[in-house]
Formats: sequence, structure tokens, C-alpha cells
Amino acid sequence: MDSPSILFVNRVFPPDKGATGRCVFDVAGRMAAMGWRVTVVADGCGPSDAPPGVAVRRTGGDAPLDAGAVSRDPRLTARGYLAAAVRLIQRALRLPRHDVVVTMTDPPLLACAGPLIAARHGAASIHWSQDVFPALLPVLGIRMPEPLTRMTERASVRALRRHDAVVAIGRCMAGRLAAAGVSAERITVLPNWPDPRIRPVPRADNPFRREHGLGGRFTVAYSGNMGLAHPMDALLEAATLLARSDPALAILLIGEGRRRAAIAEAVERRGLTNVRMLPLQPPDRLAESLSAADLHLATMDPRAEGLLVPSKVAGALAAGRPCLFLGPAGSDAAAMVEGCGQRLAPDDAAGLAAAIRIYARDPALRAAHGARALTVA
Repeated sequence: MDSPSILFVNRVFPPDKGATGRCVFDVAGRMAAMGWRVTVVADGCGPSDAPPGVAVRRTGGDAPLDAGAVSRDPRLTARGYLAAAVRLIQRALRLPRHDVVVTMTDPPLLACAGPLIAARHGAASIHWSQDVFPALLPVLGIRMPEPLTRMTERASVRALRRHDAVVAIGRCMAGRLAAAGVSAERITVLPNWPDPRIRPVPRADNPFRREHGLGGRFTVAYSGNMGLAHPMDALLEAATLLARSDPALAILLIGEGRRRAAIAEAVERRGLTNVRMLPLQPPDRLAESLSAADLHLATMDPRAEGLLVPSKVAGALAAGRPCLFLGPAGSDAAAMVEGCGQRLAPDDAAGLAAAIRIYARDPALRAAHGARALTVA
């Protein structure tokens, strides 16, 4: 009997940057090891770091969108994502038959094409919802005319109802999808997991700390996307307070995104010598970079509750580090840090500075919450 086959459709795949590509890489590799015939359709024309047994079919289009370019011209987001969606759909429709088709939310609204691709293949259709569109678009600074928004929302819900199953990455996201009209029986909650390469690296043996001259300084890190769904004002204000009261504390801001340029300008304007900005780290150095921090930070716009789940929280916990989350109390990220961190209001700069001081002065608390973080991860 022929092996069962599965087709994943997503804009990025390693070595492209993007958490969704890493998730597909992990699942595709595991399914290939179980005997499935696995194909991934991704955008661009560059090489692919595919696991054994996984075939990657590129669209031949432009390279996946660069975060720096998008931050300089947000109009690239809509134009580039639409063009990528067309290329992905066309490529998927031309492939030989598969038994299961899985679409993701990069680019946005790819879910609308899932049933069409599945019908062409005579396949089961699964949508793996990493974000909820178009509801998330205003949070990301993308405005559409109200009639177009309503039409897009109706089209998205109709498409989701036609999928055989919808995977949500959090219980709050599952609730949003059900409230929008997707049958609860069709929704499965599967939280995103950290990159398997992330593990605790002992402080004294960490080359990342040595390279960046951190020495024995207590170090706080924000590592990941600096996008519009992740407000940073409270973090910058807390850094200003700590620069006065605890100047020895080091704060690392690691990553890219549409807020990065504004954050860098604010750091320079405020004269925050306790803050250092670093580029996004390659996957094979994540264990070192995340373990270089004694404490991690994550933020989320309250409007994004149920529309996304910050993947940076899972990475911080996998490194065995406590995490402070500035975001809505009812979100999955807030639940993840229970017992291994603290949830704060998104605008609570004073509370954030106070929490950082507590962790800096209490190594026993850090050790206990770090051990709990590993259990959660």
C-alpha cells in the first residue's frame, strides 16, 4: 500500500526567517520519519534546509519579505503577501495528489485557498491557524475600508467552515474562532512548541555572554519580533527607571520588526546605556542567546488576545529562564508564565522595573522559577 501523503503550504521554510517555517520543519520531519510522503510548498527560489524525506517545492518567486524592508515601507506587506499567496496557490495546485493538505496563516488569508487546493487533490483539508485574520490586521497597523473588512471576514469564516479541521495554537484563539462561527467540533488546540535546539546553557559556560561582555551582570532580554502587536513603551520606560536606580543591570533587545527603528531611536534619545540592541540570532545560537539572560520579557497588545500567541514565551521557558509577560490576563501567554514568571499590565512600567529588581536580588526565586519554566516547556 502506498504511504500516506501530506502537503504543507506556507510562505517561509528554513533557512527563511519565521516561526511558522520552523514549526512546519519540525512537523514535516517527524511525519517523514513515521513513513509519510511529505511535501512543503514555500515561497522564493533559494535553497531549503529540509529534513530527510521532506520535499520542498519553491514557487520561484522573489525571496520572502525582509522584515527590515517592510518596516521601512509597510505597503510592502499587503503587496508582497498577496503576490506570495498567488504563487503558493498556483504551485500547490500543480503538484501530484496528496491525501492531506495543510495551509497556514503566512501569508494572511491563505485559509481561503485551503479547500480549493484540497479539492484539486481530493484530499482532507486542515488549516493550522497561527494568527487570526483579518481581525489582526488593525493591530498590525493595516487599515482596510469597512466594507472590504466585512467581506474579507465573511470569506474567511466561510473558508474555515469548509476545512475538515482547524488547528488553533491557544485556547483563547480557539474561542475566537468558535465565536466567529467555526464549529467547535472541528477545532483542535495545539500550542506551538519551542525550537528543539533550545536548552539551558550554564551561565559560566555561555559563549554568548562572553562575546558581549556581560560578565557577572544581571541580564534581562527581550528576544523576538518587535512588531506592532508587541508594545514596547513600558519596557523603555522601565529601562529608564532602572538606568537611574540599578545601572549595573543589562537589558538586551534582540530581534527585528517594524518597531525596531523607533525603539533604537528612543534608546539613543533617552541615553540608555544599560540597553543594547542586537540582531536576530541564527537558530543554531538560540540556546546560547536565550540562556544568556537571567530573565526574559514578552509583550502583547491586549487587542491581539485570541488572535496570536507570542512564541518568544515558549523559547524563554525552554531555556530554563523565568519570563515577565506584559499583556492581557486571559491570554495563553499569561497562563504559561504562572509559577515561572509574572503577568503585568501592558503599560505598567513601574511594576515591570520593580519585578526586574526582585528577580535580580533573589537568586533562589530565579532558580525555582527557572526549574518550573523547564517543566512548562
